[in-house]
Amino acid sequence: MILCAGEALIDMLPRESAQGEPSFAPYPGGAVFNTAIALGRLGAEVGFFCPLSDDLFGAQLRAALDASKVDHSLSPAVDRPSTLAFVTLTDGQARYAFYDRGTALREMTVSELPELPDAVSALFFGGISLVGEPCGAGFEALCARAGDRVVMLDPNIRPGFIRNEPEYRARLKTMIAQSDIVKLSDEDLHWLCGAGDIAELAQTLRAQGPQIVVITEGAKGARAFTAAGETHANATHVEVVDTVGAGDTFNAGFLAGLAHAGALSKAGITALSDLDLHKALALGTKAAAVTVSRAGANPPWAREI
Repeated sequence: MILCAGEALIDMLPRESAQGEPSFAPYPGGAVFNTAIALGRLGAEVGFFCPLSDDLFGAQLRAALDASKVDHSLSPAVDRPSTLAFVTLTDGQARYAFYDRGTALREMTVSELPELPDAVSALFFGGISLVGEPCGAGFEALCARAGDRVVMLDPNIRPGFIRNEPEYRARLKTMIAQSDIVKLSDEDLHWLCGAGDIAELAQTLRAQGPQIVVITEGAKGARAFTAAGETHANATHVEVVDTVGAGDTFNAGFLAGLAHAGALSKAGITALSDLDLHKALALGTKAAAVTVSRAGANPPWAREI
């Protein structure tokens, strides 16, 4: 099982009322939540961990996980409200305003972490769950407990949400060193590592611990960097409606591709062939293309790819 550990929240997406007034509609979301949903729809065995509110939005999140065949039995019900993320779109690009103080996510503590079942073979972390406190410290602690399980990290960096940049950078440095796979967008890579050639920056990052560093570049596709060199997969051309959930869906496709290749183990990652790595990248880009072709974070089912 792949356990996705990180934020579940409600995306308040911009809509127009019947009277023509600007409005927002609630949709289940969150970067790590979206990856779990996408994995379930792609047929992977997947679980999700994050405390979930006992409010009406928490019920909506649980229903969405159930509908996409995601096991959320490790996620405790808590008496704290759900995090809300109000989304605005500019030329299809999403920007977020988060309301998370005192929420089920933000106030998660180490005491709420689950014991990892033997069935969990891989862990996925990322998103805003690594930014705030005390939840960030909790997910960092869970990552440290991974043992011999494969760890994939996608920080999905939101600079406007970061209040303590030195602390956040220190957390990412620690978790990158513990990860087998790190995925970043090209924008994330430059925020984290500064200006420079993408290949050189990615290989410098890989030297800090990961065996694979994946960089997504939107319409240019995705590149994976290993000790053996570089592998590339083209993006699938589609009419873009919006980019909500695109990177999250890519992560799911990539992990599902590795699972299909029997490579979701430390030994499997080490022995991964260029062909299987390319297939995993390609599944990620194909899945993400479906998501950007329709409104909101609505990942594809396996039959749609």
